[in-house]
Amino acid sequence: MTHEIAVIPGDGIGQEVVPAAVRVLRATDADLRFVEAEAGDAVAERTGDPLPNATREAVAAADATLLGAAGETAADVILPIRELVGSFANVRPARAYPGVDAVHPDTDLVIVRENTQGVYAGIESEIAPGVTTCTRVITEDASRQIAEFAFEYAAENGHDAVTVVHKANVMRTTDGLFREVAFEVGAEYDLAVEEVLMDAMATHLALDPTQYGVVLTPNLAGDVLSDLAAGLVGGLGLLPSANVGDDGAMFEPVHGTAPDIAGEGIANPAATILSAAMLLEHLGYDGEGARVRDAVETTLEDGPLTPDLGGEAFTDEVADAVIERL
Repeated sequence: MTHEIAVIPGDGIGQEVVPAAVRVLRATDADLRFVEAEAGDAVAERTGDPLPNATREAVAAADATLLGAAGETAADVILPIRELVGSFANVRPARAYPGVDAVHPDTDLVIVRENTQGVYAGIESEIAPGVTTCTRVITEDASRQIAEFAFEYAAENGHDAVTVVHKANVMRTTDGLFREVAFEVGAEYDLAVEEVLMDAMATHLALDPTQYGVVLTPNLAGDVLSDLAAGLVGGLGLLPSANVGDDGAMFEPVHGTAPDIAGEGIANPAATILSAAMLLEHLGYDGEGARVRDAVETTLEDGPLTPDLGGEAFTDEVADAVIERL
């Protein structure tokens, strides 16, 4: 069966790292067909729409989407794409790799972030001149859905615990519901259920991230904590992510457009290639996904490396090395 992949490079270094990842995907034995689409600042400037209808249709029709990065229009690109694929779970692994200078070289955790609600629900108002509000939405159904996903993920990947991160001591109604549902779901699994307040979690991760495996969070907390985790393992250039829904999925590096180096051909493609590995596994190509991940790990250990990791290699040279090691 051929799987159709919508490919959206987007802006900045997305134009460099996504083609590199597609070359890696083409080098595998996966049966994939690629459909190019556009989104982001550049297309908005040209057409007035950062996410044209043709791109929306390509995403809706595809089995999975590979996205690079969007600039100022990020919220107008990423959030609608997540909605198009029905994404309720954002999965962000943060792992330290041999050969990469990391604050905590033994870090290996996965942040499972609720992807539809919280303050990112987009309910904002100006109720009076100079007075604005943002409504935080937490529902039982969405909390249960993400909790079930997190516990299933932990069970399937050999973890013995899930850590629920929340701020229910202050946001007693909203995070209180999130916490309550997470513990109800956890009681159905043969796994330990731990909990940490989200501000304390930032300290714990900085001091000793090795005590955590699967971390379940509401939307905003997961966004912030995953970027913190990136700093522990060598930077945003190493963090992939998956946006998983019932009917589709979108995969993207956690980093942004990096306008300071865009066009120079030196962007680190590792996060995008690792996102492509997650895409392969999502589509059932577990062996191919593992091969890609192994090839990236070997390349990070033995080189070549891009300047952000202390090397002098270009983006395409790193991709070539990964393909050679496949």
